[in-house]
This record gives sequence, C-alpha cells and structure tokens, in this order.
Amino acid sequence: MTTPDAPDAPDVRPLALVTGASSGIGEAFARVLAVRGYDLVLVARRADRLETLAAELRTTCGVGARSLPADLSQAGAAERVLADIASGGRHVDMLVNNAGYSIARSFAAVPWSAQRDFLMTLVVNACGLAHGVIDGMVARGGGRIINVASLAGFAPGVAGHTLYPGAKSLMISFSQALDAEYGSVGLHVTAVCPGFTRTEFASSNGTGAVMAEAPRRLFQTPEQVVAAALAANDAGRVVVVPGWYNRIAVALMRLLPLGLVRRVLMAGSARYHLD
Repeated sequence: MTTPDAPDAPDVRPLALVTGASSGIGEAFARVLAVRGYDLVLVARRADRLETLAAELRTTCGVGARSLPADLSQAGAAERVLADIASGGRHVDMLVNNAGYSIARSFAAVPWSAQRDFLMTLVVNACGLAHGVIDGMVARGGGRIINVASLAGFAPGVAGHTLYPGAKSLMISFSQALDAEYGSVGLHVTAVCPGFTRTEFASSNGTGAVMAEAPRRLFQTPEQVVAAALAANDAGRVVVVPGWYNRIAVALMRLLPLGLVRRVLMAGSARYHLD
C-alpha cells in the first residue's frame, strides 16, 4: 500500500491539482507543493497569471507545472478538468479545492445566474472534483484532499454574502464526512477555515476599502494559512482554524446563544453589505 504522497513509480512525482491558483491562497499552495516535489496542474480563469506561475515553478523548483484555464462556474467543469488530466496519463494525488469568491449584496439584488454560478464554483464543482479523484486514491492506497472553507462556515447567516456561510459550512461537513468514509483507507481530508487573509478576495467583491480598515493584527498571510492546512493534513486533522484569534471567535460562536451571536455578527457585517 502506498502512502498518500507516493507516486506510481520512482521516476514519477505525485500530482497536485490546485484550483483558484492564480493568486492568494491558491498560489501559495502551488508554491509550497512545488517545493515539496509535487507536479502541478493549476486551474483558474486567468490564463496569463496561471502560465506565469507555472513557468516560474518549472524553472525554480524543477517540477512539472501546467496551467489549465477553466471556469468552475460552468456545469461539467470538474469532469472536463479531470478528463484533461487523465488524457495526459496522469492522476491526482492531492486535490486543493480553493477556488472561491463571495457576492456582497442581498440574495435577490443580483441575477439568479450569478448565485447559481457561485454555487457551481464553491460547491458543485468542488464536490465534483473530489468525487472524481477519490476512487483512484482509494485504489492506490491513499491521497490528500484539502478544502478551503472559512471562519464564516461556523457563523449564522447575515445580510449580504447570502450563500457564503452555507457554502463554507457545507465544505466543513463534507470534509468530515469524507474522513469518516475514507480515512481508514488512507485518505487525508482537511477543511482549512481562515479568517481575514491578505488576498484579492475583498477587492474582487467590492469590499476592499472597508476591509482595509480592519485591524492588521487580525490578518494572516496566504502562506500562514497554507502552512496550517498542510500541517493539519499531514497530521490527519480534519478541521483546522489558523490563528489563535480565529479559534477564539469559533469558540465564542459555539458557546454563546445563537441570538446573541447573530446580533453581534449582523452589526459587524453591515459595513460589508453593499446594497
């Protein structure tokens, strides 16, 4: 039986598939996994950024790194990505489901097509990628899946970002279920739940100016999030919350009455609601 990191043969490196790899946490995962000796398939919509990163990793780390531009908001995107990898005679040894964003407006303030695309990206195709790689991982005796969730996955819903807490909560529960089903046969599944992180996330949803006013001490770097995620995955931990202040926030959300938590979060989140 092979270990989760083991390639098929001595001269073939294990392969990691990283979504949302063009910036932020996804890019940080790609860099660290290249140093660890993984070949990489990098998925995102921005082809120019992907290829720049892939070329850099091929040169600096001596690994195989390939950009695979794909829009994960489209139905069937997961199947197309995995078919492309299989057509090259490779299989996925590590999956990092990182692609994501949020919609900072009320649910009906944007077209349903935008909400549907959100669910396709963060839930449907993320789960589809996991579904497509698990059988092969089990057959080979192991593999790794990291789902990038969020501190919001522990929070009740508030105005704005309507589907985001639910989507991230699902990814936490999904990771726990996969561990319960496949942990005994060698899969290492981890949901990493970061809080404020220095990425393009806020600028892309229009809340960058507001986010910039948050205390700097509350922010982590993508590299810190990735280090926590990989350490937890190596150790077989299913859920990890990077940062002591984020862990305190989760503890309070679990211990305090739900009504109080909702009132506090609704007051604090009002600035991030763009309607």
